[in-house]
Amino acid sequence: MSIVDSLIAPTGTLLDAVDSPINLRHLDLAHMEQLARELRETIIATVAETGGHLAPSLGVVELTLALHYVFDTPRDRLIWDVGHQAYAHKLITGRRDRFRTLRCYKGISGFPKRSESDYDTVETGHSSTSVSHGLGMAAAKAIQGDQAKVVAVIGDGSMTAGMAFEGLNHAGDLGRDLIVVLNDNEMSISKNVGALSSFLSRKMTGKMVRVLRDHIEERLLALSSVGENILTVLRKSEESIKGFFTPGMLFEALKFKYIGPIPGHELGDLIATLENVRDHNHGPVLVHVITTKGKGYAPAETRPGDYHGIDPFDVATGLPKKNPLAPASYTKVFGDTLCRLARQDQRLVAITAAMPGGTGLLPFAAEFPDRFFDVGIAEQHAVSFAAGLALEGMRPVFAVYSSFMQRALDQLIHDVCLPNLPVTIALDRSGVVGPDGPTHHGVFDLSFLRFIPNLTVMAPKDENELRHMLFTAVNHDGPVVVRYPRGSGEGVALDDSFRQLDIGKGELLRPGRDVLLLPVGNRVFAALAAANRLAESGIDAAVVNPRFIHPLDSELVTTWAAQTGRVVTIEDNCILGGFGSGVLQLLNERGLLLPCVILGHPDHFVEHGPQNVLWADSGIDADGIVRSVQALLRSKT
Repeated sequence: MSIVDSLIAPTGTLLDAVDSPINLRHLDLAHMEQLARELRETIIATVAETGGHLAPSLGVVELTLALHYVFDTPRDRLIWDVGHQAYAHKLITGRRDRFRTLRCYKGISGFPKRSESDYDTVETGHSSTSVSHGLGMAAAKAIQGDQAKVVAVIGDGSMTAGMAFEGLNHAGDLGRDLIVVLNDNEMSISKNVGALSSFLSRKMTGKMVRVLRDHIEERLLALSSVGENILTVLRKSEESIKGFFTPGMLFEALKFKYIGPIPGHELGDLIATLENVRDHNHGPVLVHVITTKGKGYAPAETRPGDYHGIDPFDVATGLPKKNPLAPASYTKVFGDTLCRLARQDQRLVAITAAMPGGTGLLPFAAEFPDRFFDVGIAEQHAVSFAAGLALEGMRPVFAVYSSFMQRALDQLIHDVCLPNLPVTIALDRSGVVGPDGPTHHGVFDLSFLRFIPNLTVMAPKDENELRHMLFTAVNHDGPVVVRYPRGSGEGVALDDSFRQLDIGKGELLRPGRDVLLLPVGNRVFAALAAANRLAESGIDAAVVNPRFIHPLDSELVTTWAAQTGRVVTIEDNCILGGFGSGVLQLLNERGLLLPCVILGHPDHFVEHGPQNVLWADSGIDADGIVRSVQALLRSKT
């Protein structure tokens, strides 16, 4: 029996016998291609049940196999930028049996995770970090005398971020052995934008380049010695000619040796190229690979943006399994509201950082193309760009996920809040976001926003209040953040007209005598439910919707805190430095030394899982609030 025959499982599948990349290195090309098909089938079937990043992972199946076949992973370091594309990597690095738990509570992560496997070199989830990570590793190995290779795989969409170029620039200067694989599918999450994307599009497939070269050589050799002399000159100029047709000039200018472009779904070409790079790497090299996002699943190939990150779906039709009766999401309400506001105010413009679909801005982009700006994966630039728009009289709204806004804190402080400019940040996906896990949870924004002078921070209790807050924000002469969660709204009726909210004024939702509940944003309805249950046991809880985290409604909060004598704050944010900390500071300043409990996420990174489960784990659902109030009332202090 051959080694290959021994690897094939009784079921006839290769994948069931692949426990590590070591197994790959015994396969011939035909069996590698069979394995690629099996990987795609498994990824499609699993993501259809769990949801996840389907199109990115389907696009790099052959590239994943080739990298693990050629390089001695995990000794050779393999870094996946962002990590959206790591499903095939997980399947062949010892997690096949657990792959059905992908993104499930207590299951394996949807992103590379160092605690899961030695093959996961770094924690990833945000884009454009791989080159910097890889260069640091390469520099360390050079100091230590370690000859192992370092390979960073980065998409062309991630190349739109400035950090990627900071890494490339430094790598060219250091001259260390670093291999950067540019996975070029002309997509990040949505269609790429910007001058770099246009430049990268000046490419010819590896097959086209070979056919053209062979044709020229054949014609010149027919000219006898004259043709041979011309051919010699052309061969010496091959890199210059290739640079004319491809982006090689850009990377050569950064002191990288440029190789490509090569077809990303032909395993033979990939393996041969990577072996050559592995064996002759002296200094930084960039390998340009052309792939198709969603490869192997027709709906994902046709609409890769829709299948970048997708909820569970039906494989046969490609349609999502969502509940059609679920209330509209906060994201959709935001997008619809912004369009309505833009019809009324010609100054209003919208900005996204490569996520027009995810942030609900596609309708705005279609209706107001001249007032819509996609800046690529460049959150820092987006904020300062918004500041420039505001300085010239516009009312910019930057829609961004909470976890990605972390990248632009300095620009928010220095370029927007210091000059007190009318810029609105629509902070989507605040709080826990579910299966995407700790890299995407927006559980730090209240802590890093509430200390900034001039910045107004709001959090709506429902989608109707979100509309009024957006109206208030774009008409406020200063910077505003409107913070709202991922997922469906509360299903409340929407008012016909917008209402201007008084800055820094909350609302009393329920009077009470025993305890004051102060829930923020999406925790308001949980607090109201808890108050109703507490009333059944004779506990009378007041509930105040603060609406504003900064500035806080000091009079409303202190009045009801003094009347009830006990306070419980509830937030879908980390406890440290968040809303509860602000309330404690206020009570201390007013001399109200009252028993106070702060409910929020504890001092560790929250793992992935359904939102309702994560809220329950942190004690910020209705059950957790009831338990905390009962414990507070039992306390003698």
